[in-house]
Order: sequence, then C-alpha cells, then structure tokens
Amino acid sequence: MKFDLVTMGRSSIDLYSNDMGSPFENITSFAAYVGGSPTNISVGAQRLGLETALLTAVGEDPVGDFIVRFLDREGIETRFIARKPGRRTSAVLLGIEPPDKFPLVYYRDNCADNALNIDDVLKTPIASASAFEFAGTNLAKEPSRSATMFAAEQACHAGVPVVFDLDFRPDQWHDARAFGLAARAVMGQVQIVIGTQDEIKAAVLEDPNQVQLTHQQVSDARVGGNVPRATATILQLGPELVIEKCGARGSRIHVKGKVPVDIPGYPVDIYNILGAGDAFAAGFIYGFVKGWPWYKAARLGNACGAIVVTRHGCANFMPTYEEVMAFVGDRGGL
Repeated sequence: MKFDLVTMGRSSIDLYSNDMGSPFENITSFAAYVGGSPTNISVGAQRLGLETALLTAVGEDPVGDFIVRFLDREGIETRFIARKPGRRTSAVLLGIEPPDKFPLVYYRDNCADNALNIDDVLKTPIASASAFEFAGTNLAKEPSRSATMFAAEQACHAGVPVVFDLDFRPDQWHDARAFGLAARAVMGQVQIVIGTQDEIKAAVLEDPNQVQLTHQQVSDARVGGNVPRATATILQLGPELVIEKCGARGSRIHVKGKVPVDIPGYPVDIYNILGAGDAFAAGFIYGFVKGWPWYKAARLGNACGAIVVTRHGCANFMPTYEEVMAFVGDRGGL
C-alpha cells in the first residue's frame, strides 16, 4: 500500500493536568492521552483524510499497548512501530495555566523511540510515500539520529518530499549548538522546514562562546538571533520552503529570493498551546499532498492549530476535515 504520509519520531503517553490554572505542584489528577510530535501529525493528517503510517518505537509494556491501540482505532498504519526490549515507552506530564504557562516534564531516559535504527527504516515504505516527515528530536540521540538521516536520504533519493519539523526541545540536547549542527547536516535532504521563531534561530546558532544555552538564551542569542537571516541561511542549505509558525498571528512563508508572505491566523481563546504546532503541520501537509498553493495549505494549518489550542490535549483532539471546514466557514474561509 502506498501511503500519503509517513511520519517518524517520538511517541508517548501524555498526562495532562485536569486542574486548569493550578500550579504544577498542586495538580490532583491527570488525563491520559497519546502524544509525540510525529505521532500527533500522523493522527491529524489521518483525521483530515490522508492515509498515514507512523514509524516510531515503544517498549514491551502496557504504555506501548495504550499508544498502539489508540493509533489502530484512528486508522493509522502501526505495523512499522517497533517494540524495543529493555526500553520504556516515553511519557510526558503537562500542567495547564493559560494563557502562557504550560510546564512540561519529559520522561525519556532509556526511551524506546530513541532506539529506532536503520533496520526499522528499511522495513518502512518511505520511498513510495507521497511525503515523509520527521522531527528534530529524532536527531538528539543515536541510533535514532542515524536512522532519521538515512530515512531522509532514502526519501530524497526516491523523489519523496521531506518535511522537517524542527521540534527543538532544549532539555533533550546536551548542548543547544548540537541541535543546530544536526539540523544543518540534514537540510540538504529536506524540501520543507517548519518551526517557531526560536526553533529557526536555534537551527543556525553557531556561537562557540555560548555553552549549554537555555531556551531563553537561544531566543536572545545574537548569532542566529535574526529570523530573516536564519531563514535565509536554511534556504541556502537546500530546502525550498521555510514555514515560520507565529502563534496567534498565524504563519509566515519564506521562499528563497522572494519576500516572505504572512498567512493570517484565526483568533481564539487559548486553553492549551501544546499540540497546536503539530496540528498546523498536519493541516499544511494535507494541503501540500493535495497540491494546494502554499497560502491555502498554510491557512488550513493555521485553522487546525487554532482549533487544537482550544482543547485539552494533542493527538486525541486533532480536528477532522469537516470540523475544520465548519470552523473556517464561520471565519471567512481559507
């Protein structure tokens, strides 16, 4: 079977606070969902109407069963999900204090998806897909790093468009500069890059005098701290398109040699921002695979992201195509 989209990377059980507005230390209960950026994107794209497959790994544990069962119910192809003996399925805990405080704790020590390897890639029909997407966190550890680079290379050689969601999680890297090195190393195989302003800047950060940077320091860094300059650097490395996610303002499309184009968003009241970027990516990739113009695809992505920020979780709350069309129909369309 040929898939519209194959995504590769992390998957997890996401435990989201049920006590909205409560400081993390006062949380009394959590709701259990499925998460992980490529996993969220696969679900979002599937709900919109694409046929998707997910390349991830889980442990031989009940948490892995929880994730796979959910994905099976969603119609995602799960036969390429590896089970890794001796590894644990990843977990994430999230507090919800809108509008701008969402403390996030990862449990990824010895996690299964970091053990994805080249053999796992060879078992997955990436070369026959309509698009291949992977996340930057894939590059933080071996053997996942080599496997992801191999997968991107295989897709590129087969003429399959490669989408790189920068997905920069500072606490998953021993040094913020290592993220930039790994990201730049794979750019030659990539057609589309998606990231926030901070992620785009981090992808080109090279200052050797800044060691063990925090997320805020990455944002403030002078080297790579200018988004237009950073996107120009990325485009010179090979990608055709850089999509800058701009939060409530929508998104911005950067094409080499052209003036950036702002794509307006859809204002909504924020409940939880986690998952909005993945919803955007799912919507944009749907439009891309369907042959839509960049602008229309990004507007769909903006709409998907706007819907998800009003909801409690990520994968479990991705909108269907019908839901998105009803949403935009009340707000001027795409």
